[in-house]
Amino acid sequence: DADIAQANLDLLLGVNPRFDLQHVLSGAKSLEEIVVQGPRGVSLVPASSGVPELAELDDYRLECLIRGLGNLEANADIILIDAASGTSRQVITFCLAADEVIIVTTPEMPAFSDAYAMIKLLQQRGLTRPPHLIVNAAGSADEAEEVAHRLRLVARRFLKFEPEMWGYVP
Repeated sequence: DADIAQANLDLLLGVNPRFDLQHVLSGAKSLEEIVVQGPRGVSLVPASSGVPELAELDDYRLECLIRGLGNLEANADIILIDAASGTSRQVITFCLAADEVIIVTTPEMPAFSDAYAMIKLLQQRGLTRPPHLIVNAAGSADEAEEVAHRLRLVARRFLKFEPEMWGYVP
């Protein structure tokens, strides 16, 4: 859960972690020590909730966190980083550290605009491969495809980047 200061994946997975990233970043625990087992073989690195000082980590602590996640890779089939919304330095850093980036948007114009802004910012910061798209809260497959098509057109025209649609959530 990379929404470090407003975590909620523990709630969504129905787990009650005793320790979280706050303990790791303070040096009290390692990442390996805070991992909790969730349903269906999913392991969670829980973040904190309601800890505003974690919203903007300094470069050193952010780098240590990303390196620590890399160390967990040997014990995982895939590491999915659920970053906060927005274009904070932390979110951009997590995206640039990832092998693949997935932008989740909705059919609403503000979300579409935010998705394009994120793609543009990631490209400016050095992302070399276009991110993938998932359209959430789509009324139909056709609506989701239309949103993805518009986003691809704009990104291709202005950024020479063409995100691929990976699916939608009704």
